[in-house]
Amino acid sequence: MTPREVAALIAYVVRLDPRLALDDQAAAAERLAQWCDLLDDVPATAHGWDAARVARDYIARNPYHIQPSDISRPWHTHKADVMSRHVGTFEPTAHPEINPDDETGDAYVAALRAERQAVAAGHIAPVTHRAITAGPPAAEVERRLAALGEYMPRSVKQVLAEYRPRRTERERAAVEGRPDALDVPCAYEHCLAPVGKPCRNAHRQERAKPHPTRLDHAAAHYARRQKQETAA
Repeated sequence: MTPREVAALIAYVVRLDPRLALDDQAAAAERLAQWCDLLDDVPATAHGWDAARVARDYIARNPYHIQPSDISRPWHTHKADVMSRHVGTFEPTAHPEINPDDETGDAYVAALRAERQAVAAGHIAPVTHRAITAGPPAAEVERRLAALGEYMPRSVKQVLAEYRPRRTERERAAVEGRPDALDVPCAYEHCLAPVGKPCRNAHRQERAKPHPTRLDHAAAHYARRQKQETAA
């Protein structure tokens, strides 16, 4: 929030709870500075978020004086929830300015990061679901599942899932239409895991999750391939 937005928010909470009124100008200025510091990375409004509403709900439900942390904590919880629901799939048709033949993938990575930052800031809604029923997306699912190995009954897959979490996650990504990080090599200089192999940490031990750089490049690779198939 900007200092002007913080000042407006303080005025609003004082109107709701007159106990917070301060007659001393120095104390009021000190409070404004404190709130500005703690709410610097919290928006006044965003997709699914309204700081004034959070303040009002707190005052309505609690007998204690509201603190800036009573607004910042819910924001970070809200942000984490939004990002956990954002599947991170990239819609290439929304970016016609990107050349699908760009082998570097830099433009895709930049657009992907910008989209993720916009979702995190609440400027746009998260993409929570991608339907895959027919056409190129469905064909892509079949291709990716076929590349992962032979068919086995679903009941057997469910039993084995906990014993091979990496493969299970790759199959789930294929079915849900999400990028598969293991489709691309890891570009992180201390890892450099090849295609199909998990990322490793500084001690050369396998990581449970791919490096963020690999996730970005996997999403760009997936989006580029989707756009090429759509163009075809």
